[in-house]
Amino acid sequence: MTKIALFPGSFDPLTNGHLNMIQRSTKLFDKVIIGVFVNTNKSALFTLEEKLSLIKTVVKDLKNVEVIVQETKLTVEVAEQLGASFLIRGIRNVKDYEYEKDIAMMNHHLAPELETVFLMADESYAHISSSLLKEVLKFGGDVSAYLPSVICEALNQKNREMKPNE
Repeated sequence: MTKIALFPGSFDPLTNGHLNMIQRSTKLFDKVIIGVFVNTNKSALFTLEEKLSLIKTVVKDLKNVEVIVQETKLTVEVAEQLGASFLIRGIRNVKDYEYEKDIAMMNHHLAPELETVFLMADESYAHISSSLLKEVLKFGGDVSAYLPSVICEALNQKNREMKPNE
């Protein structure tokens, strides 16, 4: 039996913390599918197509990783269509655990055969989030240590586009 896992998220942008989770997941599962989903609670900086292209570039050397975009279906429906038996979720802290636990319980209600696997964030990335990095960059801070270089370049470009007169 092939172990297929779906790692869903908005990835706006994908951070080194996300990449660390993906790399670790490739050792646990035969196939890891990164699902770029829409988070209705957040305003995205990158389009789905931009995120898809950037993430594919970042993971191109990981042979058992695939990247998809999904904007209209529940995560459990997508997992079923892909043949995934596992969902990967990252946890940085207690706040993440509380949030992720509720989602995992709802997903279990909707699809009891689907298992959620929680991976603890590497301590070097446990304090960062995509939202925090965007905020720091917006005010001129250096976030390059927390982003793959191609994503850092794209984020810097987006930031310049948003402040054209400065």
